[in-house]
Amino acid sequence: QVQLVESGGGLVQAGGSLRLSCAASGVIFSSYTMAWFRQAAGKERETVAGISGSGDSAYYTDSVKGRFTISRDNAKNTVYLQMNSLRPEDTAVYYCAASFRGRGSYYVPPSSKEYGYWGQGTQVTVSS
Repeated sequence: QVQLVESGGGLVQAGGSLRLSCAASGVIFSSYTMAWFRQAAGKERETVAGISGSGDSAYYTDSVKGRFTISRDNAKNTVYLQMNSLRPEDTAVYYCAASFRGRGSYYVPPSSKEYGYWGQGTQVTVSS
């Protein structure tokens, strides 16, 4: 059974940093594209960043480019989201998700519809 568990959320002041982690179990981790999504109160879920199984390609939504970095450690079955220069508008519940792509795929689907496995979410709050 696939399980994704996020950690690392919390309260931070604007301009600060946080690192989210997502540990996966029950999968051949390198065969899955991993992504982070977020959902703010009253808004739709949006894609934040994604990374291919090998880590060779990544996708970022425009609003986080240059501030957030997605990475993965396939030996630890873990994907990370380093968030720097945080803004109040980054406040949201952040979700980790997995999409099976097979080995060697460079494709990083931007749509949440392509991801079949989800974590429970972790709250990130950025105060002004």
